[in-house]
Amino acid sequence: MFGDISGMMGKLKEAQQKVEDTKKRMDTVLIDEQSNDGLLKVTVTASRTIKNIVVADELLEDKDQLEDYLVMVTNKALSKAEGIYEAEVAAVAKDGMPNIPGMDMFK
Repeated sequence: MFGDISGMMGKLKEAQQKVEDTKKRMDTVLIDEQSNDGLLKVTVTASRTIKNIVVADELLEDKDQLEDYLVMVTNKALSKAEGIYEAEVAAVAKDGMPNIPGMDMFK
């Protein structure tokens, strides 16, 4: 009986380590997003860190448009990043869960 508990604890620790490794890997996954006209480009990591912003010269002449584009494109990039991050971490967590009787509803 105690062997089963010990084995489950080992699997839980292994799953936790895999989740942590996946979170670190998300720092290296890049998502590029741009405005429809290509005048503004934003690159973020899947862990939702802004890595780069490229602004076309013509946007520098229209402060209001630049601000609107920054908000719109950055939010789109962060939304994509969040989806990737959540899907990857959930998949690793689900895959690493030990088979515990009565916990089928969480799979």
